[in-house]
Amino acid sequence: MPASYQRIVLAARPRGPVVAENFRLEQVAVPALADGEVLLRNHYLSLDPYMRGRMSAAKSYAASQALDETMIGNTVGQVVASRHADFAAGDYAAGLLGWAEMGAAHGSALRKLDIAQVPLSVYLGAAGMPGMAAWYGLTQIILPKAGETVVVSAASGAVGSVVGQLAKLRGCRVVGIAGGAAKCAHVRDVLGFDACVDYKAGRPEADLAAATPDGVDGIFENVGGATLDAALARTNAFARIALCGLIGGFNGQEMPLKNSRILLIKRLSLRGFIVTEHMELWPQGLQELAALVAAGQLKYHETIADGLAAAPQAFIGLLQGQNLGKQLVRLI
Repeated sequence: MPASYQRIVLAARPRGPVVAENFRLEQVAVPALADGEVLLRNHYLSLDPYMRGRMSAAKSYAASQALDETMIGNTVGQVVASRHADFAAGDYAAGLLGWAEMGAAHGSALRKLDIAQVPLSVYLGAAGMPGMAAWYGLTQIILPKAGETVVVSAASGAVGSVVGQLAKLRGCRVVGIAGGAAKCAHVRDVLGFDACVDYKAGRPEADLAAATPDGVDGIFENVGGATLDAALARTNAFARIALCGLIGGFNGQEMPLKNSRILLIKRLSLRGFIVTEHMELWPQGLQELAALVAAGQLKYHETIADGLAAAPQAFIGLLQGQNLGKQLVRLI
C-alpha cells in the first residue's frame, strides 16, 4: 500500500478558454478508511464536457467545483482495501473519485463491475455515463419510431456515437454532424450512420438538407448554435429535441438561434435533461448498453492520454474537439 498518491485540483477558475494553469498537481496522503468505505486504485479517468461548466462559479444545475479540491470526474479501478461487505480487494468498481490516482468512497456510492465481457474502460464510455446520456435522451425524449430520421450533433463523440447506433438499432435513418472529413468518415463507415455533415465545410444547412430528404423527426443536440439552427430548419411537425449539451458556448460565446420561430410553427418539443437526475433508469439503460457492447452491436472508440499529469492538456483538447470518441486518461 503506497503512503501517498497524486491528484489534480482546480487552482483557478477559467477566464475564457481553459488553460493548463487552471489546474495544479499535488501529492496527498492515502486516507484511512472508515466503516463502510472502499479504497480504489483508479485505472482510468473520464474527461467530459460537463466539467467545463463545473469549473465556473456561475449558478447552474449543480454546485461549482471547489477551488483547491480534487477535480470532479468518474473513474474505474480496482479495490485495494475495503471496509464494506459488498467489496473485496481485487474487485473492480466505478465511482466519482475525480482526477486522482486513488480515492476512497462509501461502498454505496460505487458500482461493482464485471469485466469478463466488457472492458474496464468502456464503463466510462458506451457502458457508462455517456452511454446513459445517449440512452436516456433517445428513449425517453426523442422516442424514435422505425423509419423516422434522427440528427445527432457531435456525432463522433462519446455520447453522440452511442445515440446514432441506438437509433439505427431501432430502425431509424441517422444523420450525424461532426467536425472534419476524418470524423465524418468514422461516423459513417465505422459507426454505421446513414450520412454525416461536416460542419467545418461551411454548408451545414445545405448539406443537412441533402442528407435528410424526408425531414427530421428527432434531434439529439450536444453543441447548440449553428448546428441546432441547421437541424431546426429541417424538422417535421411534432419533432422531438433532446438537449444534452451546449458545448459550443462553454467559453462564453453567444449561441443565437435564427430559426427559433420553427419551434412554434412545427409544434416542436424541446427538453433539456441532466442524466444524473434520472438514476432510477440507470440499471435498465446500463444493462442494455453493456449487453450491446458484449454482443459487438455497439461500437466505441477511445482517445487515451497516459498519466494523470496529461489530464489538463487532454481536457483542453476535448473542449477543442481534438478527440475521437471517448476521452480517457490511463492511470495505470
